[in-house]
Amino acid sequence: MAPRILLVRHGQTEWSVTARHTGRTDIPLTDAGRATVRRLGERLQRAPWEDLLSYAEVRTSPLVRASETCELAGFGDRAKEWDTLMEWDYGAYEGLKPDEIRAERPDWNIWRDGVPDGETPDDLAARADEAVYWARSTADRDVLVFAHGHFLRMLAARWLGLPAASGALFRLEPASLSVLGWAYGAPAVERWNDTGHLD
Repeated sequence: MAPRILLVRHGQTEWSVTARHTGRTDIPLTDAGRATVRRLGERLQRAPWEDLLSYAEVRTSPLVRASETCELAGFGDRAKEWDTLMEWDYGAYEGLKPDEIRAERPDWNIWRDGVPDGETPDDLAARADEAVYWARSTADRDVLVFAHGHFLRMLAARWLGLPAASGALFRLEPASLSVLGWAYGAPAVERWNDTGHLD
């Protein structure tokens, strides 16, 4: 079977609750975020995930909200930190809410326009392409990635061969599970933004 990539978005942080762009600011999970990540971890330790993930290669963004998610979900001892998985560098827009940015730039769209003093959509797409190449090069092993909302949305777009702006189409909640795989020999979405463990 061709390798798949399983994606986990980190749990809730204070800034994700208030919709602030959290790129390279290294802030921890909230207590609520830790609780939801533990529930995700419990789910991944049961069938069918337990068997599927027993041989998976695990990588995490080094930012604490992702690495703590990885640890609390039960994969910290197997994970390698990888800078490629870090969130979008929001540059001058770090810590701002979308409404605050649109007060100055009413037609602004991060997926089209990027951010001043930070990464462009094409910059982020290049990092996502690196992750796609790595995942597809693991022979028959699935991979499990702990990372961030905008980065994982871009990774989904690039897995499917879509342009960078298509990342806008893939909404992603904290502590969610997604699976990118194959259908009829072509890249496909098997599961997206699954938060069933939180019901």
